Amino acid sequence: MSDLFGFSNINELALAGAAATLIITFIAIAIYFKNIAGSKSSSELSDGAWDGIKEYKNPLPLGWAISFLGLGIWAIWYMFAGYPLNAYSQIGEYNEEVAEHNAKFEQKWQNADEATLKNMGESIFLVQCAPCHGLTGDGLDGKIAADLTKWGTEASIVSSVLHGSKGLGYDLIEMLPKLDGLIENESDIELAKEYLVKYLAKTKEVVAADEATKEYEAEAWIVCSACHGEDGTGSGAPDLTKYGKPEFVVDVLNRGKNGFIGSMPSFDDGRLTEIQKTAVGTYVLSLRR
Repeated sequence: MSDLFGFSNINELALAGAAATLIITFIAIAIYFKNIAGSKSSSELSDGAWDGIKEYKNPLPLGWAISFLGLGIWAIWYMFAGYPLNAYSQIGEYNEEVAEHNAKFEQKWQNADEATLKNMGESIFLVQCAPCHGLTGDGLDGKIAADLTKWGTEASIVSSVLHGSKGLGYDLIEMLPKLDGLIENESDIELAKEYLVKYLAKTKEVVAADEATKEYEAEAWIVCSACHGEDGTGSGAPDLTKYGKPEFVVDVLNRGKNGFIGSMPSFDDGRLTEIQKTAVGTYVLSLRR
């Protein structure tokens, strides 16, 4: 609470303002009624007439002028010295409490294991994501939203190249089906996929360090590297070194997505903490089939 012009809180200030407004209003009405009774105007008539009725060229009433000036002064005071910048605010108090709670939450769960993150992520998913993606994450067979049971899989990489990918709002152009004809046969897609999951995202174990095979697969990756970079980290395109990991899901949550049938809002607005986003990513990837 702050002591503003002798008032301890905004409620008292509001009541005082309302009382002052009523008093001034009654005084102004009384003055105008007194002046109207038996008075005749001697002001000059305007040149124009409407249905034979002319208007007087009366000056702006003093009370109106004072009220207008006072309102302007009050508005300036309100913006720079009054509520809510310099006084108690329930919204401000709420925001401070939320920030304090989130800080404690982050500290408590900063070293949470995968099982804990999965359970936490499931609770958040059911509230925030399930209305569109469905309870099982399949997006009603992909008809309402993305089928998350295929997300982060090798098959999903192939599907994205074949059918394109859109809506994440990166600086570069959206990925067109078959890279707009740059990739013709699916064998090249398979090679690029293998290079991505084994050497860039490292979600697939490399059984034998076969440099010849690595180079062969890397040749197919050259087309993809034009946007995603040779190391897959992306420059104005998704960072594919995070593919198949919770961090990749977090990127999508932060950016939001304009899909083929609707838009997913960005969750980078404070409604989820960073640990909660990671928990959602952990749970989403557990849905893979």
